[in-house]
Amino acid sequence: MFEKEISAIGAVVNRKSSNPPLPLPPKRRGPSQVNTCVWEVSTQFKIVLIKGSKVNAEETAKVQVRAGLFHGTELLCKPAVSSESSGRSEHVWNRTLEFDITVSDLPRMARLCFAIYAVMDKVKKQKSTKNACAHTHRYLSRSPLPLSVSLQHYPVAWVNTMVFDYKGQLKTGDIILHSWSSFPDELEEMLNPIGTIQTNPYTENTTALHIHFPDYNPHPILFPPFDKVRTHTLTYSSMLQALLQIWPKLSPRDALELLDFNYPDQYVREYAVGCLRDMSDEELSQYLLQLVQVLRYEPYYDCALTRFLLNRAQCNRNIGHFLFWHLRSEMHMPAVTVQFSLILEAYCRGSIPHIEVLKKQVEALSKLKSVNELIKLGTIKNARSKTKEAMLTKEAMMTCLRQSGYTETLSDLHSPLNPSVLVEKCRYMDSKMKPLWIVYNNKLLGGDTLGIIFKNGDDLRQDMLTLQILRLMDLLWKEANLDLRIVPYGCLATGDRSGLIEVVSSADTIANIQLTSSNVAAAAAFNKDALLNWLKEKNSGDALEKAIEEFTLSCAGYCVATYVLGIGDRHSDNIMVRSTGQLFHIDFGHILGNFKSKFGIKRERVPFILTHDFIHVIQQGKTGNTEKFGSFRNYCEQAYLILRRNGNLFITLFALMLTAGLPELTSVKDIHVPKNWNRLYLLVF
Repeated sequence: MFEKEISAIGAVVNRKSSNPPLPLPPKRRGPSQVNTCVWEVSTQFKIVLIKGSKVNAEETAKVQVRAGLFHGTELLCKPAVSSESSGRSEHVWNRTLEFDITVSDLPRMARLCFAIYAVMDKVKKQKSTKNACAHTHRYLSRSPLPLSVSLQHYPVAWVNTMVFDYKGQLKTGDIILHSWSSFPDELEEMLNPIGTIQTNPYTENTTALHIHFPDYNPHPILFPPFDKVRTHTLTYSSMLQALLQIWPKLSPRDALELLDFNYPDQYVREYAVGCLRDMSDEELSQYLLQLVQVLRYEPYYDCALTRFLLNRAQCNRNIGHFLFWHLRSEMHMPAVTVQFSLILEAYCRGSIPHIEVLKKQVEALSKLKSVNELIKLGTIKNARSKTKEAMLTKEAMMTCLRQSGYTETLSDLHSPLNPSVLVEKCRYMDSKMKPLWIVYNNKLLGGDTLGIIFKNGDDLRQDMLTLQILRLMDLLWKEANLDLRIVPYGCLATGDRSGLIEVVSSADTIANIQLTSSNVAAAAAFNKDALLNWLKEKNSGDALEKAIEEFTLSCAGYCVATYVLGIGDRHSDNIMVRSTGQLFHIDFGHILGNFKSKFGIKRERVPFILTHDFIHVIQQGKTGNTEKFGSFRNYCEQAYLILRRNGNLFITLFALMLTAGLPELTSVKDIHVPKNWNRLYLLVF
């Protein structure tokens, strides 16, 4: 499921679907309807807040609803707040909430955001002062201390909805919105404009908000279509839409920024998609992860971005493969379940030949998950004896993999090239989640083995994002004729906390290399000759000189990359070296400056890892070899300056991932907090 295999297979099986598109049903013709243009309605916008049900608040609390109109992240007017309501889980208001904006000034992509919160009294005793007069002391001695009462707001839930429907018609009538649980502590953050506009599909235990959109006119109120904007000059938005028709195209990389949540306008987003059409398939694959995530910002299922991705996926099976898995890996998230499942269905219906390949991959992952669960169960039962555990669990895994159902499913995953599972070389790794190490005899690579690690229980999406950014850095450096020998190995999230990692061949961790060179484990890390000696064992003559150059280049690349991305938790167990000399990092659990600390002490003492044994290799074992170290420093400077010229691109790519729910990239604050982004801002400024 990785790029080398996919690209080779694509040369054989890659083709457009031979199935013609299904004909659209004929439109029903009825009597012509009279519509009113939204720009002709000067009435104040308002809604009726009817009631809330299943509100999860304390009985003593009073419940309020705050409503705000947003265009992207821009608040269009002052939020409207309901009166307080008492009760248990059912709260009735039947009150009109009016906003300080007219219907004519509403943008096409305006969204109505609600926050439901509990209001409670927080009582504190005031402390007496030491210099109080004697009379006051006598009074306090006979009566309790005065109380300070303040109101505290506790978020309960939030929900968003569009003001216009997918046809551009202003919504009218009753609507019930099933909300999402709230967690922020500050009142300003209760409104969540970048959150989904889908209501929660799990309606049984969620807070429901019943609202009513009033009628402002006896005729439907419509936002004017794109081809009519030239005849209207009422708002700045109409002028912008008219300008979009004559603007030249941006470069695809610059156009990516127009797809984030700050640019909600339909025509701006269509313009951005039009710029992306100039991307090659290879370049599109580079940004596919972000393009799938920004589908969350699309308020309607049928949009230009969805059509663009489906079209390119059906024309190129490589793109279709990764589009399928990027979508399927997040199907467990309620906010996108319906949207992503519809896109998946559309892709599968238009790519019938690809379905059998995808079906086999899904079955294989299901089998691997079963084996992993079996191993976890075995290790729990035999936890007292590690030797017994290893023997019994290994035997159970082998027996399971040898079953005909497993062998057939796990073999021939990609193509008729027939890679087969080497059961004897398969094993599980000794870590908490017991990831599986699956080995294939891959004829595609001349009979060499291909290793894949299957993880079940770890979220690989952050690793996948980091490796994508490393791959992009490598591309930018190569475009500037600087090849730093980066190893952005394959990583693919395939489901809820599960996925695959490519095994880099002929590589070992720095920790293992140091341990094999010393009889005393405690002294292993202080042996600066260990790494150089290991490279000498693997290479001789001219090959050694080449390996040292490979090490120097790759070390420079990863020093710059880990510094810029703020990658933390770096140690000898997650830095590896290939026998050819290439150094590379693995396991990206902490990025953007989110460094580990223990007892308030930060574990990261340096901005990037450049140890004495690394320098010893770079200097070819010669202390004071300033020429070689000068070359290393020059590589670092060149690499950083190249990234600096493209700094805005990296910030854009991270911004597009905000709603993905990654552990260390969850809100707009993560972009603006200097400790996380100072290195990226250095790139831009």
